[in-house]
Amino acid sequence: MSLWAWVLLGSVVAWAIKFCGYLVPVRWMASPRMTRVAGTLTIGLLASLTTMNAVSAGQGVVLDARIGALLAAAVALLLRLPFLVVVLAGAAAAALLRLLS
Repeated sequence: MSLWAWVLLGSVVAWAIKFCGYLVPVRWMASPRMTRVAGTLTIGLLASLTTMNAVSAGQGVVLDARIGALLAAAVALLLRLPFLVVVLAGAAAAALLRLLS
């Protein structure tokens, strides 16, 4: 199968999955349990994406300044600092660790 056929097939499948979301009854989605599940899944997916981006490089696992930046940002979050300070703490930690290595 050609590349364009795979692209079109993927597009149709993505559209079909999204369309199936409109077929779910509203009362199912309005329940407090579904709200908790959706929130928990979102947090889990974001955490796994962040972790994978922090420790992977190509096909391998790499421990470098990104881990230190992630830890500094986590500490800033635990201290309930504003988001801009969390980002700056992570960036400063990465810059310092790269300077030292």
